[in-house]
Amino acid sequence: MIAAPRSVRRTAPLGRPVRLALIAGTAVLGTALTACSGAAAPDSGKGSAAAQASEARISVNLRGSQAAPGTPVRVTLDSGKLKTVTVSAKGGEALTGRISADGRTWTSDRPAAPGTAYGVEAKNTAGGSAEAGFTTAAADKVNKLTLAPGKNTTVGIAQPLSIVFDNPVKDKAAVEKALKVSTSNNTEGSWGWLQDYSGKDRVDWRPKEYWKSGTKVTLDADLNGIDSGPSGGWFVRDYRTTFTIGADQVVKVDLDRHRLALKRDGKTVMDVPMSAGTPGGEKASWRGTAVLMAKEGTINMRSETVGLGDAYDKMVDSSMRLTWSGMYAHAAPWNAAYFGVANHSSGCVGMSDANAAALYQQVRVGDPFEITGADAKGTVAEGNGYGAWNVSWSDWQAKSAL
Repeated sequence: MIAAPRSVRRTAPLGRPVRLALIAGTAVLGTALTACSGAAAPDSGKGSAAAQASEARISVNLRGSQAAPGTPVRVTLDSGKLKTVTVSAKGGEALTGRISADGRTWTSDRPAAPGTAYGVEAKNTAGGSAEAGFTTAAADKVNKLTLAPGKNTTVGIAQPLSIVFDNPVKDKAAVEKALKVSTSNNTEGSWGWLQDYSGKDRVDWRPKEYWKSGTKVTLDADLNGIDSGPSGGWFVRDYRTTFTIGADQVVKVDLDRHRLALKRDGKTVMDVPMSAGTPGGEKASWRGTAVLMAKEGTINMRSETVGLGDAYDKMVDSSMRLTWSGMYAHAAPWNAAYFGVANHSSGCVGMSDANAAALYQQVRVGDPFEITGADAKGTVAEGNGYGAWNVSWSDWQAKSAL
């Protein structure tokens, strides 16, 4: 059964650094940096030659109240060397960045986010400082996402990182560059772009092989300020999730032998009779590796939701979702005559109440169901649940935008 201004310049008394303030409304361009000065010349009022020599000016590439987002912030000194630059979002964190080898320019590591007010403070090596500010234009359209698995969860060895986007993503390379996966054991893996069963753009990160039990995984999706492209919109926040890989267990489904086995650490802990989908048509089961997407418990399954007319309408226990198209493993006591004998269901893997309940208690989201046999209608597609394991490693790597 199947069921996201004008600048101001002055000198200070001897030995005192000067902080220059900008008159409200002035542009960032032309802010003066003034160092500690010597005594002022009695007849000039302009400070000593040494003080004038230490003066410098900076420019910031973004300015005003409608600055373009999506661009890194760049602060440039016309002479001398920068010591530090701080660019902070109002009410948020500072942007990290780097000073160039010649000490003249600081560039942020990340772009300015839309609809954000930033403050800029620059200091030079002579002791001078200056402050400025700008605000970026608000996003005309916002892109959001749905992220799996959930934060601080424990999942099975086949669970990918999966991101489904609300709106289309044209600039996939820019988005993928902002997605950083770290693991506790340097697991090799790759992002791959695909179309979700819903029709939306999706990107998954899967390891080359199944995860090792106990691996800790973190995703930092530093997307704030990234433009996903025409019709997609801007991302206006970052995302982060962490999860841990649980026990090394695999469910083996043999369509030809009509058996289901649960293996943990290579040892068989369950081996029970079952009946899968009736071969020869749409009621047949999928083969390949399907990943347990959800443990849904007791649910109503209706045949019309999967295009099978009015064949059934039942409350079904111990329901474990394997694909978006509606393939489950579940209790199917009405089909008991076929367990271990023949495949005679509407596409799902059915077991007795007791066996289904026992399996339900032991498996976790992310466990692989490896389905083999001739009595199938095809292989689980990569977007129909988590079917990436049915793609070769080289072909999966080729799906990366980078």
